[in-house]
Amino acid sequence: MTAQQKLLVFAGSYAELEGNGVYSYTFNEQTGALTLQDEFSGLKNPTFLNVDVKNRKLYSIGETTSAAGAKVGEASAFEIDPVKGTFTLLNRAENVGATTCHIQRDPSDRYLIVVSYHGGMVGLVSLTEDGRIGELLDVKQHEGKGAHPERQDRPHPHSSFFSPDGRFLFVQDLGLDLIRVYTIDDSKGQLVLHGETKTHAGAGPRHLTFHPNGKFAFVINEVDSSITSFAYDAEAGKLTELESVPTLPSDFTGENTTAEIAISGDGAYLYGSNRGHDSIVVYAVDGANSKLSLVEHVSAEGEHPRHFALTPNGDHMLVANRDTNNIVTFKVDKASGRLTYTGQQVTVSKPVCVQPFYFSV
Repeated sequence: MTAQQKLLVFAGSYAELEGNGVYSYTFNEQTGALTLQDEFSGLKNPTFLNVDVKNRKLYSIGETTSAAGAKVGEASAFEIDPVKGTFTLLNRAENVGATTCHIQRDPSDRYLIVVSYHGGMVGLVSLTEDGRIGELLDVKQHEGKGAHPERQDRPHPHSSFFSPDGRFLFVQDLGLDLIRVYTIDDSKGQLVLHGETKTHAGAGPRHLTFHPNGKFAFVINEVDSSITSFAYDAEAGKLTELESVPTLPSDFTGENTTAEIAISGDGAYLYGSNRGHDSIVVYAVDGANSKLSLVEHVSAEGEHPRHFALTPNGDHMLVANRDTNNIVTFKVDKASGRLTYTGQQVTVSKPVCVQPFYFSV
């Protein structure tokens, strides 16, 4: 970091229209303290966010009601003022015909991708040249069911992530035990099915992260609390399963679901969150073959760690605990991958997503 950079943290949460739902903070890298800079009300359940540092834009999902009275998804665009740490609404627009749970932006900043857990669909939304929400271009409806009679009775896409080169879009479908791979046809404004990878039955793939070397990917599975490693063929856009490991200690017998997964910038350590055990699991990663070795389980210092993120330099982790209404900061030991609670946290109503980024000021 240089003297001309500021570390801002944006958070999304479950919220009603009259309550604040999106927040911005400055982050003190010496103490781990978060200081509120701005907050926004008027959006229903702006749970997941995407940050465009280069163009100083913030994107959020939300829930609204269509003219016919149905619950539908919407997206909002904000202009970020990095000097003040504030953000201003640019516009908002409806998209897919069901509520959404995740938002992604393509590397060219031309599209947003939204996924609907409850609607079983993936939507492609255009961005205008000035970064506002454009029109809904395409929707792909998933069909089928998985092995678990309750959790996987129908499709449940939960996230979308681009390959390191931006050519392929990987959509994790928790309900189908499936990772579906799409490309974007720019000429038609459409998502094009490229291929798919099945996970083991009853896994429930939720979120994905690529190893920095581009040779491996890791998926956290919500239903059976596991992490699956894949070899990645970048030319073919294909995943091949290597192994699966548990996210829980062997002696834990309570109920648990997983949520977020992230890898350190050097690819040495992999992190996943447990909701129920209320912990962050840490694995060491062998960069030659992606083999995972357990390092530790650390208390999330709250309940239901729905999301977490490493700061850009990897020195800290921020954890959003939905059910205890707190965002907690941890110091990361880069040599061992271990986490230490800084003693710093802020109170936020039902936080779901935390996004830390450096901005030039």
